[in-house]
Amino acid sequence: MRVVVTGGAGFLGSHLSAALLRRGDQVVCLDNFSTGRPENVEPFLANPGFTLIETDVTESFDVAGRVDAVAHLASPASPPDYHRMPLETLAVGSRGTENALRLAARDRARFVLASTSEVYGDPIVHPQREEYWGNVNPVGPRSVYDEAKRYAEAVSMAYRRSYDLNVGIVRIFNTYGPRMRPQDGRVVTSFITQALVGDPLTIYGDGSQTRSFCYVDDLIAGIVAMIDSSVSGPVNIGNPVEWTVGQLAEVVLTLTGSTSTIEYHPLPTDDPTRRRPDIGLAGQLLGWAPKVPVEEGLRRTIDWFRSRPDDVLAAAPSLAGAQPGGVDPVDVLS
Repeated sequence: MRVVVTGGAGFLGSHLSAALLRRGDQVVCLDNFSTGRPENVEPFLANPGFTLIETDVTESFDVAGRVDAVAHLASPASPPDYHRMPLETLAVGSRGTENALRLAARDRARFVLASTSEVYGDPIVHPQREEYWGNVNPVGPRSVYDEAKRYAEAVSMAYRRSYDLNVGIVRIFNTYGPRMRPQDGRVVTSFITQALVGDPLTIYGDGSQTRSFCYVDDLIAGIVAMIDSSVSGPVNIGNPVEWTVGQLAEVVLTLTGSTSTIEYHPLPTDDPTRRRPDIGLAGQLLGWAPKVPVEEGLRRTIDWFRSRPDDVLAAAPSLAGAQPGGVDPVDVLS
């Protein structure tokens, strides 16, 4: 197939591009590098099946030649990014999604939207099944991301109903792995970076809030299965094993060998207290389930971060050396 991947230089987009190229597909990567990184796709540039187009999908764009599928992954996804770019986040969820849908409609291509578990908000139903409508604050600080994705789902299904477009929606739960930015502000990257440089691990709330962490290889396998199917969804893609944030912090400290301490801070507004997907539909309709245990995925991610000490240290500019009572970052990063 010839697949357009919006946000193809981002964390998930670059992994999806790699998976498609490995199986012989052609990939057209669209990215404006607001959160994506050129180094994520640099290894693909020599592949004749890979095309990189630097563009903002919220503006009018075109892709020459026929396309068989469009995977719309473009969007800031971490809280620091969408708080820094609130209007851009809303634009890519609205105008960006509509532009990507128009491209798919042009060639009657399969369209897959990367939505998010954030559409469930701070859920009062647990675990979260796809028929749950969610508990989202439409005017809160997280709403720029939550509502952008909810709108993206709505307009995608409107295209399906109005134009009989082959649309599929995946709702992605917390994903982690290599190519994440150390400073992206998500809990896994924050804990690993803090542990590696000897900073205290910062827990917001009392650490009892839960998340479900899915290793990136598993998540990408679910998206590829969705691209290959005609399932409309939405379908949850995530790891149903529920972890408290406090448990995650302790495991990261153990795996890194860090002696960092743990600090507690107030829980941010509208931060979900529980999050776990019901993945029954993914198993039934896509034959998908995660395979990589969280501890193994964390080991791989920690190894990847250790291989990039300059990036890790740059994400902790407060460090001039060892933290008092902590460790020398050279010891943990080596």
